[in-house]
Amino acid sequence: MNNKQLTKPKILSGTVVSNKMKDTVVVLVERFVKHPKYQKFIRRSKKFKVHDAGNTAGIGDKVQIIETRPISKDKHFKIL
Repeated sequence: MNNKQLTKPKILSGTVVSNKMKDTVVVLVERFVKHPKYQKFIRRSKKFKVHDAGNTAGIGDKVQIIETRPISKDKHFKIL
């Protein structure tokens, strides 16, 4: 192989919060991180635009998403 590193795509799980766009859903992914000073766990969340061909997911569905090549300006995940 050449100098390129082969890495596994990220797999995240979250909840669908919007499905109003064509072939796109918005997925809220939550994670717990420990505060560096106070050692308390804090909930951090981020919304990802995810490719959903055929609009199969509904609001409130638990989905797993996988990292893929860029599909549009801010879509780089698809539903697993």
